[in-house]
Amino acid sequence: MEAKESRPQGFPELKNDTFLRAAWGEETDYTPVWCMRQAGRYLPEFRETRAAQDFFSTCRSPEACCELTLQPLRRFPLDAAIIFSDILVVPQALGMEVTMVPGKGPSFPDPLREERDLERLRDPAAVASELGYVFQAITLTRQQLAGRVPLIGFAGAPWTLMTYMVEGGGSSTMSQAKRWLYQRPQASHQLLRILTDALVPYLVGQVAAGAQALQLFESHAGHLGPQLFSRFALPYIRDVSKRVKAGLQEAGLAPVPMIIFAKDGHFALEELAQAGYEVVGLDWTVAPEKARERVGKTVTLQGNLDPCALYASEEEIGKLVQQMLNDFGPQRYIANLGHGLYPDMDPEHVGAFVDAVHKHSRLLRQN
Repeated sequence: MEAKESRPQGFPELKNDTFLRAAWGEETDYTPVWCMRQAGRYLPEFRETRAAQDFFSTCRSPEACCELTLQPLRRFPLDAAIIFSDILVVPQALGMEVTMVPGKGPSFPDPLREERDLERLRDPAAVASELGYVFQAITLTRQQLAGRVPLIGFAGAPWTLMTYMVEGGGSSTMSQAKRWLYQRPQASHQLLRILTDALVPYLVGQVAAGAQALQLFESHAGHLGPQLFSRFALPYIRDVSKRVKAGLQEAGLAPVPMIIFAKDGHFALEELAQAGYEVVGLDWTVAPEKARERVGKTVTLQGNLDPCALYASEEEIGKLVQQMLNDFGPQRYIANLGHGLYPDMDPEHVGAFVDAVHKHSRLLRQN
C-alpha cells in the first residue's frame, strides 16, 4: 500500500490505511467508517470554536479548519478525517458573493439570472490561487493528524454548484436552475464547463497539499431525472475524475481514490459506477444488496445508514449497523451514513455507530 500513499511534503507515516485499502478494493481486517459532516454542530466543542466567527471566515482560517477537522477524531476512532470546508468556496473564488445566513443557510445576494451574467465570473484557471487557504488547511491538518488516519479532500460537483449560483441559495424544487437547463441549455453547458475547469486544479491542488482521497458531492442529483442527469450532470462528473487523474499524473503525484456521492441519484447507479471513481457513495434510500448487484464488483460502495437512525437507542443502532454490514458484505465497503449528521444528534450515538461498525465487521469476518 505504501507505494500508493503519496507523502510529498515529508508528512508523518500513515498508521491506519484501512479506509484507503477499502477504497482501492483491497482486503481489510474490518470495515472502515467515517461520517459525512463529522466535523459539525452536533459537537459542543465545534459550537464553541465557531461561536465568535462568521462561517466563511472560519473556512478561510487554516488553524480553525484544522481544529474542527480534528475534533471528531479526538472523540471517536474514525478511520478517516475530512477537511472542514464548504463546497461554496468555489463559487466565491469565481467572484460570486456568498453569505451564510443563520437558520437559513447559504445566500447569494446577486445570483446568475441571465446568460450575460456568466461574464461576471472570474477565469476558472485563477480559482486554485484564490483557494490557497484550503490547501494550507489541508497541509496543516495532515501534519497535525500525525498519520493517525487518512485525510479526505472534497468539492461540490458542477450541477450542484450551479443550482446554488442560479437559485441564490437552497431550494426545494430547483426550478430556476432547471429552467436554465430547459431554456438555456447552451449557457448551462457553458457554466458547467466553467465549474469543471475550476474544480480540476482545485482538487489536484488538494492532493498536492496532502489530501489522500477526494469526494465529489453531487448533493442535488435527485432534482434531475435520468435524462437531465445524463445530459447535464454525468458528463461533468466523468470529466472531473478523468482530468483530476490526468492532472495528478502530470504533477508527478501518486493517484488517490476518488468517491462520487450523488444524493438521490439511485436512477444512475450503473453510470456512476462507470464514471471513473473508485468508490460510489449511497444515500439511505438504496438497498445495499440491490446496489451491489447493479454496480458489480469493480467499485467500492460507501454508506448508507439513515442519519436519523442515530436518534434510536444505542442498542438499536447496533442492530441496524449489523444488518447494514450483512447486506453490504465484508469487502469493498466503507461504512458511513446515507447523508450528513444533523446538529441535534447525540455525540454518544455517533460513537455507538462507529463502535458497532468496528465490532460487527470483525465478527462478520470471523464467521
